[in-house]
Amino acid sequence: MAEAQVLRIVLLGAQGQLGHALAQALPVLGDVKAFGRSQADLTQPEALRQLLDAHQPQLIVNAAAYTAVDKAQTEPALALAINAQAPAVLAQWAASQGAVLVHYSTDYVFDGHATRPYMEADAPAPASVYGQSKWAGERAVQAAGGRHLVFRTSWVVGAHGGNFLKTMLRLAMERDTLRVVADQHGAPTAADLIAQTTVQVLQQMRDPASDANSRSTAAGPWTTADDPRWGLYHLAASGDTTWHAYACHVLARAQARGWPLRASAERILAITTDEYPLPAPRPANSRLDTRRLQSRFGLAMPDWRAGVDAVLDSLQPPKPA
Repeated sequence: MAEAQVLRIVLLGAQGQLGHALAQALPVLGDVKAFGRSQADLTQPEALRQLLDAHQPQLIVNAAAYTAVDKAQTEPALALAINAQAPAVLAQWAASQGAVLVHYSTDYVFDGHATRPYMEADAPAPASVYGQSKWAGERAVQAAGGRHLVFRTSWVVGAHGGNFLKTMLRLAMERDTLRVVADQHGAPTAADLIAQTTVQVLQQMRDPASDANSRSTAAGPWTTADDPRWGLYHLAASGDTTWHAYACHVLARAQARGWPLRASAERILAITTDEYPLPAPRPANSRLDTRRLQSRFGLAMPDWRAGVDAVLDSLQPPKPA
């Protein structure tokens, strides 16, 4: 029997909170070459192609993105270059080589006006430049015609990198009261959950017949391109909350773990979106329906509170001065 070939994987955006989680999770699939912003500039299409040509990945995982939502309002060309044009280059290369591209998108492709969780079939209507650039990226990946998985997610949280949870902890140690928006709904989703789910899905998309054969092609051991399971999915924790209720839960759980907070959960004031104006509009409803993902791959999304606990467990309260 021929020796099975180790899957060649290129991970982009390895320094972000999702990229960091993926760098920990992906090695179970094969040999991971991880690149951060300084090593893979997504604004340079030719350099991206050269990187892919040099490493010949059978799997490309793109966790890199322009995520400065408000700044994107005044930098639309840069947001489009990173969030749409770079994914187009990755998708075209993958399609030409028979490789797989995994790409991540966002709830911001929707305007947030719906009164129920958004499904994959719902028409995007992004209200911000960031959302528009991410939707353009989705379309570019789909248009390339290759094997791909696009995961839309929301309110990503992790122990690595910056996010709402860590901001709330920092502010609660500095201030006596906080003001947090209470009329935007979504599900905080742990970066580790996204990474682990990505791996579980990819494991199911491998061709069982390849286990007994050595693959020398760039395509790798994947199911055929016409497998209906390739495509777009919503990936988020179950349940939902508001930013205000989320902050209250974080601070209550952190206080129980010994964090020296000045502002307790009871001292977080609920405000409206109109009371906290920002350059880019936020979706009032960021809830994502994950039934397609769960049914096709036999998965169960845990409650968002489990992700909060896991992140808090991995962070250490600061020691008293």
